[in-house]
Amino acid sequence: MGLAKAGKGIFPRSDGEESHKPKADVEQHVPVEAVVQRAVSRLKLPRPVIRTSPREDFVQVVNLPTWMWVERGTWGPVTTSAAADGVAVTAIARPRRAVWSMGEGGTVVCRGPGTPYSARFGPKASSPDCGYTYRRASTSETGQAFRVSVRVVWDVEWEGGGRSGAVPGLTMSAERRLVVDEVQAVVTS
Repeated sequence: MGLAKAGKGIFPRSDGEESHKPKADVEQHVPVEAVVQRAVSRLKLPRPVIRTSPREDFVQVVNLPTWMWVERGTWGPVTTSAAADGVAVTAIARPRRAVWSMGEGGTVVCRGPGTPYSARFGPKASSPDCGYTYRRASTSETGQAFRVSVRVVWDVEWEGGGRSGAVPGLTMSAERRLVVDEVQAVVTS
């Protein structure tokens, strides 16, 4: 008779004589990954607010720089926590970049929210960190405007349950229409 048939050794009995139930005093733990997923799902990432100069409600001009930025109140760390069965996790999301689709085929990747335009820059100055220059007017587009969108990419760092890690690539996006036109000078003598 082998060890398995005799119910001895490291093999559990399988002949139905004895059932193996977990002991009531043994604590069942939720995997850390499940608590991380819960914390990440609780993050309330703000929707970006698109700002431009010239103002987004005004006409942008072909061959003149358009400044773009995401409103400051939508760019900053967001923190949340989750806990289950004695495992607590804190997650901090930080915006890493803004990816702009300008509507005429151009894309701009900005490593921060962008710089709001101010009069201390000249009217023909390009943005120091997040700008675009249109090469054609939007007059042939639906609604005579380009559909501009921004996608803010967030990375989450988490810590808890004796571990830490990252969840990259969460996104929030916004879009709006921008009218772009050409300005032509007329020379008279």
